[in-house]
Amino acid sequence: MEPISFDKPLKIDTRPLWMIVIDRTGRYQIISVFVIAVLVLFNLTPPQGLSSNGYHAIVLFGATIFLWVSGLLPIAATALLSMVMLPLLGIMDAKSTYAQFGNEAVFFILGAFILAAAMTGSGLSARLARAMLARFGRTPRTLALTVFLLCTALSYCMSEHAVAAMMFPVVSEIVASLGLEQGKSRYAGLLFMSIAWGCIIGGIATFLGGARAPLAASILKESTGLHFSFLEWMTAASMIVLPLILIGFPLLLRFFPQDVSSVEGGMRYLNRKRLEVGKMGFNELIVAVVMFATIVSWMTLGEKTGLAAIAILAAVVLFTFRVVSWESIEEYVNWGIILMYGGSIALAGALEKSGAALWIVKRVLNVFTPSPFGLIAVISFVAIILTECISHAAVVAIFMPIGLSLAASMGMDPKVMTLSIALPAGLAYCLPMGTPATAIAYGSGYLKSRDIIIPGALIMLVSWLLFLFSAYFIWPLIGLKI
Repeated sequence: MEPISFDKPLKIDTRPLWMIVIDRTGRYQIISVFVIAVLVLFNLTPPQGLSSNGYHAIVLFGATIFLWVSGLLPIAATALLSMVMLPLLGIMDAKSTYAQFGNEAVFFILGAFILAAAMTGSGLSARLARAMLARFGRTPRTLALTVFLLCTALSYCMSEHAVAAMMFPVVSEIVASLGLEQGKSRYAGLLFMSIAWGCIIGGIATFLGGARAPLAASILKESTGLHFSFLEWMTAASMIVLPLILIGFPLLLRFFPQDVSSVEGGMRYLNRKRLEVGKMGFNELIVAVVMFATIVSWMTLGEKTGLAAIAILAAVVLFTFRVVSWESIEEYVNWGIILMYGGSIALAGALEKSGAALWIVKRVLNVFTPSPFGLIAVISFVAIILTECISHAAVVAIFMPIGLSLAASMGMDPKVMTLSIALPAGLAYCLPMGTPATAIAYGSGYLKSRDIIIPGALIMLVSWLLFLFSAYFIWPLIGLKI
């Protein structure tokens, strides 16, 4: 019998048993304290002027925020928990609560996920990326600029997360073919940061760039009956996106100076890959035609038929031509986001219908009564800071019910308030946890934390100032008056 060998020496914990137990059960202790605190709060007498249902809705809302920020439970699980608690606590009846999963926004984002999966799975998006880089990336600067602009453009019609995931291996191969070293090459950092910033900036431009925009538009429609058309949202957002494109890349060049003189190795790799994949196949052609027709339909027919109906019909066409299979779709669809939609919309509805949101607004206005523009400045600033720590969609779900009530009490256009929450909530540049695009860039190994945080803080400030400028001077020209 062979002797037992250990790769690592055994370590014996000599601490007292009670210390070991406390150390190993820290998460459960926090959860226990959280549950006890919530139970105590639920059984307190509601403040004057607030109904029992409204008070319970506020407590549930606060508990949900704590779970989202702390990460004790996954975001989707937290949203489902809050949704289940609404009928159990008598805040809303079960029929009204669970009907939120039939919301148009849920089916729109499902269709958008399927379209993005088709673009990625068919190879169309990768073909487009390689063709654009090979065509325009002749010099180090133009190669980085092409990465930046391509990520921005693709994020107009795909989830920014999907664009970042698709572009990462392409850029990684280019970096490897150029022989750039981790920890030394600033140009490699420029390429990966071009992915992150391009995706973030382009991701706020349309409903397709991320989950927050459809969620915000859905809560607006549920609360006020107003709705954004695809073109209206894109027009308003582009007033911020286009200046950011002009400012963002020069800022990146400032922080990441070029330390290579030629990108011939990267161009040879791209051309070789283009030859390997050959001409566009049937599946790619079908996806290209369907995607083009879908975007045109959203712009021209979206207000009449609804964005969700067009998205689902486009998905059915893809299944009809067997471009995608349900098995492949299951790998791409972020079911957690879809589940979070229903829970977040239901919770927002409970705050509004129970009178809790209006009560909060009155209390806020008694203490702090800013001008309408001042209110927008404060809410947008808090949203852009908070989105560095928690999910973009969670920020929207937290602020929309209260923001819309504040807008109504001050006579503001609720559409402006919706944009003031949803657009800043997508501009997280500083921390890898803020958005997957930044996390993917950081995961390359070519960037340190300060390489992301310092430029990110500057572009975040620029983004917020551009938002305020657009809201005050530009949006009124297109009918969005504060």
